[in-house]
Amino acid sequence: MSMFEDIPVEVGVIYEGERIRRKDMYVELGGPKQETKFELVRVKPLDKLEDEKITVIGPDLKDVQEGSNIPFGVYIEVAGQDLEEELEGVIERRIHEYCNFIEGFMHLNQRYDIWMRISKKSFQKGLNSFNYVGKVLIKLYKTELPFIQKIQVTFLTDQQKVRPMWDQAMKIYEARDAKARGMKDEDVDTFYGCTLCQSFAPTHVCVITPQRYSNCGSISWFDGRASAQVDPKGPVFAIPKGELTDPEKGEYAGVNEVVKKKSLGAVNRVWLYTSFGYPHTSCGCFEGTAFYIPEVDGFGIVHRGFKDVTVNGLPFSTLADSTAGGRQVDGFHGISIEYVRSPKFLQADGGWNRVVWMPASVKERVKDFIPKDMVDKVATENEAKSIEELRNFLEAKKHPIVERWKAKPVEAVAEVAEEKEAIPTVAVPELAGVPITAGGFKIILKDAKIRARKVIIRAIKAEEKKKR
Repeated sequence: MSMFEDIPVEVGVIYEGERIRRKDMYVELGGPKQETKFELVRVKPLDKLEDEKITVIGPDLKDVQEGSNIPFGVYIEVAGQDLEEELEGVIERRIHEYCNFIEGFMHLNQRYDIWMRISKKSFQKGLNSFNYVGKVLIKLYKTELPFIQKIQVTFLTDQQKVRPMWDQAMKIYEARDAKARGMKDEDVDTFYGCTLCQSFAPTHVCVITPQRYSNCGSISWFDGRASAQVDPKGPVFAIPKGELTDPEKGEYAGVNEVVKKKSLGAVNRVWLYTSFGYPHTSCGCFEGTAFYIPEVDGFGIVHRGFKDVTVNGLPFSTLADSTAGGRQVDGFHGISIEYVRSPKFLQADGGWNRVVWMPASVKERVKDFIPKDMVDKVATENEAKSIEELRNFLEAKKHPIVERWKAKPVEAVAEVAEEKEAIPTVAVPELAGVPITAGGFKIILKDAKIRARKVIIRAIKAEEKKKR
C-alpha cells in the first residue's frame, strides 16, 4: 500500500527534473513576474505546533484562473527533540526536492527566487488543492528526516499576506548568511558538497566552503555540516579538502577526487575561485551569474531578478543558459549573492578590480563588501546600457581595468569595405561558450575554442549579396 494513495497524482523520484512548458501549465507560482515569493522553514517548540496541520491563505488551486501567475509563499514550521535553528536552511532546501517528486509539479530555485508550475494534466487528474502538496511534503519530511516530530505547512497566495511574510523572510535569510561570515576556508579541514540539483544538472556538484556558499545561496558551510551530520546518506556530504595544490585558483586534491566520483567522471578538476580553466560547475538554481565581457576584459554580475538586458545586450536567461546544466564554461560562473560578498570572489581573476558592471539592486545589497575605492567605479544599468557606454564610464572613473587594457593591448582589426568607418574592435580570447556583442553584431560561441591573432569583420557590399 502506497503512503500516497490519497494523492490524485503519482509521487516519486522519476518525476524529478520534469519540465513544464508554458503551454502545458495550469498555473505558475512565483517566478520572474512576481517580486514577492518565498519559502521559509522555522524551528518551533514541540508544544507550539499542531502536527500535520495544512493551511491555505488565499485562493486555492481550484480557485485560480488557468494560465495565471500568482504571488506565492510556503511557510513550514517544524519541531523535534533534537531540532535546532541551525537546521532550518537544510530543511528548507528539501522543499525543492520533495515538490519535484510530485507528478506535474515543477519547482525551481530557492528562498526568494522560487518558481513553480503545475501542469494542466495533473490538475485535470485532481491536483486541484495545495492540501495535496502539503500532504506530500509532510509525509516525505517525516519519512526521510525522522528527527522531525511535528510539522505544519502553510501556503500563501494572497498578495496582502505574502508581502509581510516576504519581508520577514528576507530578514531571516540575511541573519542566517551573516552567521557564516568571518570564517576562512583555511580554518577548516572539511568542505561540503551538494548534489540536490542533479535531477536538472546531472554532472553538477556544488562545493560549499566557509567562503563559498552554495550556488543557490541557501546552504552555508554550517548548513552543510549540520545536514551531513543529521542525514549522512542524503544529498549533502562531507568533502575532505586534501592537499591545496593551487591557493590562488582554489584547487584541492580532495575536492577533485570527490567531484569526479559524484559527477561520474564528467568533471575531474575544479578551481573554486576563478571563472576560467576549470571553473565550478553550475546547476540551474544559482542566484546569479558572473559573466566575462571580452570587449572590456572585465566581469559583469547579474541576478535572476534583473528583468532588463545586461550591458552586453543579453538577458539573464540567455547568460544562465550558457552556464547551467553542470558544465564548465570559461567566462561564465553560476554564483550566489553571498559569494559576491566573499574575499575569495573571483580571486584568481583579479576580484573586484575585474568587476565592471552589475544591476543597481545587487550593488546596493553588497555595497559594504566592495572595496571602498571601487564602489563608484563599478557601473550599473543607470550608468551604462551598452559596451560603448561602459567603456567610457570605466575610463572616466579610472577603473583598474583600464590599466589592464594598456598592459595587454587587444590585437583585433575591424574593416569596413564601403564607408571605411571604424567598427568597435572585438577581442576573442580562448573561451568556450561566450556571447560577444559589438558594432551591431552578436556572435555566440558554444562548445568552441578559438585561437586567433586577429579578427577581421567586414561589411558585405550590396553587389556581393546579389551575386550570392
